[in-house]
Amino acid sequence: MAERDRPQPHQLQIHPQQQHRYEGGVKSLLPQKGPSTSQVLAIITLLPISGTLLALAGLTLAGSLIGLAVATPLFVIFSPVLVPAAILVAGAVTAFLTSGAFGLTGLSSLSWVFNSFRQATGQEPLDYAKRRVQEGTMFVGEKTKQVGETIKSKAQEGGREGVAGRT
Repeated sequence: MAERDRPQPHQLQIHPQQQHRYEGGVKSLLPQKGPSTSQVLAIITLLPISGTLLALAGLTLAGSLIGLAVATPLFVIFSPVLVPAAILVAGAVTAFLTSGAFGLTGLSSLSWVFNSFRQATGQEPLDYAKRRVQEGTMFVGEKTKQVGETIKSKAQEGGREGVAGRT
C-alpha cells in the first residue's frame, strides 16, 4: 500500500500522425513531376546570356581597375591643376543651376501677379490696358481741344481790343 501512495512518474507516448520513410536514392529528393518544356527552354536560353553578361561585367571591372591604377599617379601629379579646375567647374554648375532656379522663381512670380491682377479686375490685363490708353487718349484730345478753343478765344479778344484801340 505504501507503493500506491507514492507518486508514480507519468509516461507519455507520442504517436506520429504520419511516418516518413527513406526510400533511398536521388529519385526521392526530386519532385515526382519533371520540369516543363518551357522551363527547360528558358534555362537553355538564359544560361548563355547570363554567362555572357557575367563575362562582360568581369571585363568591365578589370578595365576599371587597370584604368584607376594608371590614372591615380596622374591625378596625384596634376592635382595642383585638377583641384582648382574641379572647384571652378563645380562653381560654374552651381551658378548655372542657381540662375535657372532664380529665373523660374521670377517667372512664377510674374505669373502669380498676372493671375491675381486678372482676377482682381475681372478682365484681361491687356484689354484693361487698351481701355486705359483709349481713355487717356480721349482725355488728352479733349484737353487739347479745350486749350485750342481757349487760345482762339483769347486771340479773338486780343484782336478785338487791338482793333478797338486803333479807332
